[in-house]
Amino acid sequence: MLEEGLINHPVVGFGELGRKVNELRNLFRKIEESESLSPSAAEVQRTECLRSLREVATSFSERPARGDLTGEVCHWADGYHLNAALYEKMLGSVFDTLDEGKLTEEVEEILELLKSTWRILGITEIIHDTCYAWVLFRQFVFTGEQGLLKVVIEHLRKIPLKEQRGPQERLHLKSLRSSVDADDSCQDFTFFQSFLSPVQKWVDKKLNDYHLHFSEGSSMMVDIVTVAMLTRRILGEENDKAMESPDRDQIDRYITSSVKSAFMKIAHSVEIKADTSHEHVLASLAEETKKLLKIEANIFSPVLSRWHPQAAVLSASLLHKLYGNKLGPFLEHAEHLTEDVVSVFPAADSLEQYIMSVMASVVGDDGLDSLCRQKLVPYEIESKSGMVVLRWVNGQLERVETWVKRAAEQETWDPISPQQRHGGSIVEVYRIIEETADQFFAFKVPMRIGELNSFCRGIDKAFQIYTQLVTQPIVDKEDLVPPVPVLTRYKKELGIKAFVKKEIQEVRPVDERKSSEIVQLTMSKLCVRLNSLYYAISQLGKLEDSISERWAKRQSDKINIRRSMNGKSKSVVSNQKNQFDGSRKEINAAIDRVCEFTGLKVIFWDLQQPFIDNMYKNSVSQARLDTIVEVLDLVRS
Repeated sequence: MLEEGLINHPVVGFGELGRKVNELRNLFRKIEESESLSPSAAEVQRTECLRSLREVATSFSERPARGDLTGEVCHWADGYHLNAALYEKMLGSVFDTLDEGKLTEEVEEILELLKSTWRILGITEIIHDTCYAWVLFRQFVFTGEQGLLKVVIEHLRKIPLKEQRGPQERLHLKSLRSSVDADDSCQDFTFFQSFLSPVQKWVDKKLNDYHLHFSEGSSMMVDIVTVAMLTRRILGEENDKAMESPDRDQIDRYITSSVKSAFMKIAHSVEIKADTSHEHVLASLAEETKKLLKIEANIFSPVLSRWHPQAAVLSASLLHKLYGNKLGPFLEHAEHLTEDVVSVFPAADSLEQYIMSVMASVVGDDGLDSLCRQKLVPYEIESKSGMVVLRWVNGQLERVETWVKRAAEQETWDPISPQQRHGGSIVEVYRIIEETADQFFAFKVPMRIGELNSFCRGIDKAFQIYTQLVTQPIVDKEDLVPPVPVLTRYKKELGIKAFVKKEIQEVRPVDERKSSEIVQLTMSKLCVRLNSLYYAISQLGKLEDSISERWAKRQSDKINIRRSMNGKSKSVVSNQKNQFDGSRKEINAAIDRVCEFTGLKVIFWDLQQPFIDNMYKNSVSQARLDTIVEVLDLVRS
């Protein structure tokens, strides 16, 4: 140490003492040689050498520097490197020998004692705080004791900024430089760089993958980030210029690096498990990404937001982009509502919804609109999903129409039971439609109001088709009602009678096909048709309410997100109460038509002989209701 301090790294020139340099080196060599001698001879030689060494070393140490008087200062070792190394070793005495992660109880006394060496070693308060912070930080790395890290922060904060240092202090610190040889090159370091660059390198490595290194919690991370920002501030001034970027830019880099690393790890893990999982890779990845963002938002973002207010926004938007890169090719090839689409679309949409909610928690709903336009490219899952859902709806409704036609055509128009006087076909129609509605709402894929409207229009059309098939055998009333006779004056009674008889006799007969259809439409079957139509319209309201409620429940949680993603407001619950107005109108008209046909058939077909012939063909005296009451009761029953 004496050789390093007095000869190899002198600050004060030797002057006339230069001739004693070789003498001092010879004494060092003799002391080393004494170790190979016998104990008695070694003791004698070592004692003589140490006595001579003291005289020579003292003369070297007392040589005055510029401005000093001879004998007033003792420069026993003026070399910066050795002084710093010695002081670093002495600072190591502050740790408890039984617990190296703790400071000894006498730490204050030790530091006060070490302060007495400052003038001899050329130590200033700034140098002390820097060296002490380094010693404490190195011990923290070895032991993991967080209490040491807090003391490191305390001393780093004591180091003043460059403009707060005196001119002499600035010159002194600027003169303290060191160099490191590496890869055939020599790298030069300032005082702060030599001590704090290793600190910065270590904390940057941890923070560039903070998901890995701080997975158990964030208490340690707060102190690590604080150390990173303090060392960055100090080292940033070493270039004699302002820092190139603020602290939030460095936090940006930490978030980007760590989030990317964490995402790549979960993506790799999901791909490994893909062979044993029944779920699509992208669906699993969406769930894992959502979990990752929850950890980010709940654990890490509150810490990082102290230096970067929108840390959560940055991590959320980055994960949105990373997952979007994986999702893009799948969206391009999704054309039909396959099992993979049904699995991936809801998971991806749920992830996007959660990302939006995390961002909204930071900037609010008002700021979310502009933020989405600036930072995000929406997945547009709702739009893509709407296309494939609409394709499924159109195909399914075609099958519904086929099933409805088959049910109506196979109907015998006999009542289901004495209590249920409607036909079985309308029950089958409702079963088909409700099962289709269940399938529609069972899809967890995102849907727009347009898909629902298309679905409802298809159902409305199916009811209208059924109604038309119910009334299809009903003939026109012109086929039942005879032509109205030409009006004549009352006083021409004989002429009227002759005319009536003539007109009745000339009624054109109904053709055989229609006659057969009319005969098959018995009173009981007409009543079953009528009851089936009534059942159809009475149950229509329940179907509408069910569809409206399920749609409202499905969409209620998405209104704010959809508004922000699309830049416009969309209604959550569309008024579905008028979706089946076409069916209502058709069914009501059909009920009126069946009722009218039934009345006309009874009078002009079933009672044609007793009613028309008996009451109108004979004389007035013979036209009595008594003759048709019995027949009317029979027809009515």
